[in-house]
Amino acid sequence: MSSSPSQTGSHRRHDVVIRGAGIVGQTLALLLARDRLKVALVGLPRPAAAGPDVRAYAINTAARELLRSVRAWPEGGAPGDSGEALPSVTPVTAMAVQGDGSGALRFSATEQGTEALGWIVDVPALEQRLAHAVHFQAGITCLDEAPAHAPLTVVCEGRRSATRAELGIDYDVRPYPHKAVAARLSCAQPHGGVARQWFHQGEILALLPLGGAQGNSVALVWSVPAEQADAWTAAAPEALAQAVQDRCGHALGEMALDSPAQSWPLELSRAQRWIARGASGGGVVLAGDAAHAMHPLAGQGLNVGLADAAELARVLHAREFWRELGDPRLLRRYERARQADVSAMGWLTDGLFGLFNQTDSRVQALRNWGLSGVDRLGPLKHWLARQAMGHAG
Repeated sequence: MSSSPSQTGSHRRHDVVIRGAGIVGQTLALLLARDRLKVALVGLPRPAAAGPDVRAYAINTAARELLRSVRAWPEGGAPGDSGEALPSVTPVTAMAVQGDGSGALRFSATEQGTEALGWIVDVPALEQRLAHAVHFQAGITCLDEAPAHAPLTVVCEGRRSATRAELGIDYDVRPYPHKAVAARLSCAQPHGGVARQWFHQGEILALLPLGGAQGNSVALVWSVPAEQADAWTAAAPEALAQAVQDRCGHALGEMALDSPAQSWPLELSRAQRWIARGASGGGVVLAGDAAHAMHPLAGQGLNVGLADAAELARVLHAREFWRELGDPRLLRRYERARQADVSAMGWLTDGLFGLFNQTDSRVQALRNWGLSGVDRLGPLKHWLARQAMGHAG
């Protein structure tokens, strides 16, 4: 990023301070700098866990367009084990959802008249492109510590935000009894650009395509009871690969683990308010995981955070010429716009988790009937696909 930021940037005036230099924070910094605002980006992204990075994000169309607009969309690929360049972005041309009975639902890009329903992106590739874009944006200064005062501070520090706690903003957290297990697997059969998801006896297993349209590598995200997640992360790689292979009905043939498994707790959380007044008098606003978090079953976590960045940038860009950046009336426009969408997505993911976590056979029959019913209802299916792609209109 910028050279000797603590020496050159701490004494200059900043219009906006962004606390938290993750994907949402860096994207917002690029959007605001494009409007000629002077931005201080505080804190480096937290390093990933030791060992191979198993993270992958599902990016919808709206988020991709946003990242492309700030020149942070990954292109090309990263070297694989054999030295060849593996694509770091894989288009999702179809999505197949299988219930724990006969229920099934399938979306395709062809039906929606689009090139892809979304894209699966290797996290390191996205982070590298963002860091590169930030480095060459003169309006952004990277700092180790926040300046004493700025008209507006945006908190993007994540779920355990220290700044949010200092401001006394309550963050309601409801833990799920599940953890997510993540790993990379290679498969005997190519994935064909299909993102696959299985709901089975309360568990939710997703296989996200990696390595390009013709790849045979997938990212596993498996929501299982916490005790079981701990057992899988400690299990032999062959045992976990066999379990995944069995759970998905050998849909991609034999599987082998390409990375150690990792896990993390799942929760539904949300800040009670998203705006505040800072100690120095400037306005403060929350964005990304500092404002909300949800179950990953819909793959919308980062997309929702990037939508926060896009809406806040839009509100600030459209403000009246006489209105201060930290004006509470201005920031409430952002808060009202985003809270409605975030609440709807949180309600949807929580409702689906609750529905498929039920073991009653009558509920099981009802939810499988519902999946197949939606698959037959063209207009509703199209609407759901548009929602997932980030185009609510």
